Amino acid sequence: MGRHGTIAGRKSAQDARRAAMFTKYTRQIIVAAKDGGDPEFNSSLRVAIDKAKAIGMPNDNINRAIKKGTGELAGESYDELLFEGYGPSGVAVIVEALTDNKNRTAAFVRSTFDKNGGNLGTPGCVSYMFSRKGVIFIEKNDNLDEDTVMMEALEAGADDMIVNQDNFEVRTEATDYHTVLDALKAAGYEIAESEVEFIPSMESKVDDEAAIKSLHKLIDTLDDNDDVQRVSYNCDLPEIE
Repeated sequence: MGRHGTIAGRKSAQDARRAAMFTKYTRQIIVAAKDGGDPEFNSSLRVAIDKAKAIGMPNDNINRAIKKGTGELAGESYDELLFEGYGPSGVAVIVEALTDNKNRTAAFVRSTFDKNGGNLGTPGCVSYMFSRKGVIFIEKNDNLDEDTVMMEALEAGADDMIVNQDNFEVRTEATDYHTVLDALKAAGYEIAESEVEFIPSMESKVDDEAAIKSLHKLIDTLDDNDDVQRVSYNCDLPEIE
């Protein structure tokens, strides 16, 4: 394949990924808007809108999704689903989904586990290995002092802060997530990313190369599906070439 073909292929993949993210955030907005269409009084909706804007979703799309959620426009109804199972090498995996067809999503998730060396389990089989936490990433810069960020995060209600190479990772109880996020934004911090997600209590290590490749395929296949919102797992997964 020539250089033009390579570039075109890369752009096509990027466009597909962007479209998939639009679909995921549209569903988040619709579900959040069921509790009220004004983001000023609906923190879940406010966060969903901010994420959609961050990836360039047009305002028309956002407003249409809000109206579908509030019932002003006809639209799909989405159910929240949670799947638990084991990947290769016994890695615990949790899949969160928003779907308009429970049977379709369940069949897809089960098939994906089966095809990639995993097993879909029963509710509760792995969730006890995780804690539901808010995670907020603050971009590092030369003007930020670690102690000051830590103090302001804790004063806002955070549980802990982890210092990474490129960011400060603030962790909260799930119930305090929106309060802490709003406080950090009000303090002027640049939020790179934020989410409420399942954090493993301990991370396992996978050394087998075949298992690592199968885990990557399992997670990527799940994550690329429009119904799937988030995939969590309890291993430090090495990158592959």
